[in-house]
Amino acid sequence: MSSHPLILAGVDGDRTWRLQDYVARGGYSALKKIIAEKIPGETIIAELKASVLRGRGGAGFPTGLKWSFMPRSFPGDKYLACNSDEGEPGTFKDRDILRYNPHSVIEGMTIAAYAMGAARGYNYIHGEVFELYERFEEALAEAREAGLLGQNILGSDFSFELFAHHGYGAYICGEETALLESIEGKKGQPRFKPPFPASYGLYGKPTTINNTETFASVPFIMNMGGEAFLGLGKPNNGGTKLFSISGHVNKPGNYEIELGTPFPELLEMAGGMRGGRKLKGVIPGGSSSPVLPADIIMDCTLDFDSLSKAGSMLGSGAVIVMDETVCMVKALERLSYFYFEESCGQCTPCREGTGWLYRIVHRIENGLGRPDDLDLLRSLTGNIMGRTICALGDAASMPVLGFMKHFGSEFEYHIEHRKCLVPPEVQYEGSKIYVSPSC
Repeated sequence: MSSHPLILAGVDGDRTWRLQDYVARGGYSALKKIIAEKIPGETIIAELKASVLRGRGGAGFPTGLKWSFMPRSFPGDKYLACNSDEGEPGTFKDRDILRYNPHSVIEGMTIAAYAMGAARGYNYIHGEVFELYERFEEALAEAREAGLLGQNILGSDFSFELFAHHGYGAYICGEETALLESIEGKKGQPRFKPPFPASYGLYGKPTTINNTETFASVPFIMNMGGEAFLGLGKPNNGGTKLFSISGHVNKPGNYEIELGTPFPELLEMAGGMRGGRKLKGVIPGGSSSPVLPADIIMDCTLDFDSLSKAGSMLGSGAVIVMDETVCMVKALERLSYFYFEESCGQCTPCREGTGWLYRIVHRIENGLGRPDDLDLLRSLTGNIMGRTICALGDAASMPVLGFMKHFGSEFEYHIEHRKCLVPPEVQYEGSKIYVSPSC
């Protein structure tokens, strides 16, 4: 097995989220060394670049490169933001980091602030997990009391204040600029880019935004070295990654494994297929990533480049496993409804297009499909993707294209026979969604 936990190592005991327990696991040693030895920020960023840590929130952008965009000589305020607004269906890794190892995020953000010269940061926590917001607040209080956060950290001339910010459950606030708008007290809607947050971010000041898992990885990289972290993964895909595996497996949950681990190994860790049924398809990186059929995913390794080559993406690392009982039209209907509901409505292609996509898939699933519906879906996705302020339009379109590409025969069967290819008596029983009439 390619399991080499870092972030989740040692968090299976009692009260592992407490400062005392984190310190016993080596916590804050990286920060203490940086401050004691006055390691330059450029050296820290160089170590991040050597580690090839790519953003764990979905985009996979190199973290060290992103940090280098922050103008260190900027005379005014600079900010950090942690994106803990985990709203992608199938994704539940960041909440476990905040639940069991919140100090790794605090230490990672404090190191980032030191490296980039930021004096203030915010952790934007998803609104539907309020207990984690409270736990993070407790961890912040522990760090302040121990002199690890706030003014003159560890007796140095370095100061950094960090706050928890409670979101309200809007999926769109996971988009980095909508997150910034929400922190500022405004409606969470994406901004036009450019300007990018590194030059014009929170309150109009330079801002760096990273995912929870990304910040939590930083202390381990600084302790073990960038090259050693990279060695846990594969070229251009450094380190370990948390995968949230759910669906028709025997042991759903979070698994921290090396990037480049073959998918069959992760499936085995998760106890294999539930009920001994056959694997039909896998959404490998959260609901916005295109689905892959069993014959493709079983030959894939779990890393950014391999999944991209296979026609999907690693995304947030949310692996949704579907067995032979799943009707793929029904699965797409549910996903399309989600994006229709979560569109902020700012862009016409997304506001109108996501609803149109959903209503077409809905009528196909309910036996009202038309012969030209599949061509219409392809045309619609082409008029949504790349034409919106943020990537939500793409996120709604890519699943549609993926399902039709690999499971097009099921859609054709629905339209021709006005019923499901998978007999109702063997379909997976899940909650149904009742919605507005089809278009």
